[in-house]
Amino acid sequence: MRRGFKRMMLKPRCYRRSGWGKGLFDQTARISRSKIRVMLVVFFDWKGTVHHDFVPRDLMVNKQFYQEVLARLRDAVRRKRPELWENQTWMLHHDNAPAHASLLIRSYLTKHQTSVVAHPPYSPDLAPADFFLFPKLKTTLKWCRFKTIDEIKENAIRELRAVTESAFQEAFQQWKKHWEGCIASRGDYFEGDSA
Repeated sequence: MRRGFKRMMLKPRCYRRSGWGKGLFDQTARISRSKIRVMLVVFFDWKGTVHHDFVPRDLMVNKQFYQEVLARLRDAVRRKRPELWENQTWMLHHDNAPAHASLLIRSYLTKHQTSVVAHPPYSPDLAPADFFLFPKLKTTLKWCRFKTIDEIKENAIRELRAVTESAFQEAFQQWKKHWEGCIASRGDYFEGDSA
């Protein structure tokens, strides 16, 4: 099974305020940007969400933080997908972010015998979180207004749980098509990788 990973920024919807210009009907709407942001880290497979974490507000996603998240992911796989854990047949697919490609993370994954599906450079269409999950969450949360970080987290989790298993299955079918297209157009990348 493949695990998808991506970070998503959720922020409260901006409030509109209007200012009058020179003429009576020259009204313009301005959006005031919010300084409250919440970052969500999600791991999922074709059955649904396996693990999610919210990044603490003052923390940056670096290799040390990502290693802690991977430890929690391993525990979640052991609890939620015991058949995959016992057979060691689960795989991790994450993009080429510096925190994911660091030596610390690669050695951690090797130490724990975690298989990683390669992610070719400059291929955002191969990240299921980018073309499926986060757009789906953002669409449903787009016009909502939140006053607190806890309210953002509650709504994000509620929407994450509302995504059906069939939607995840369709996303992985799309992912397979994207991979086949990538292999067809970049055969030399994959041939050079296996050597």
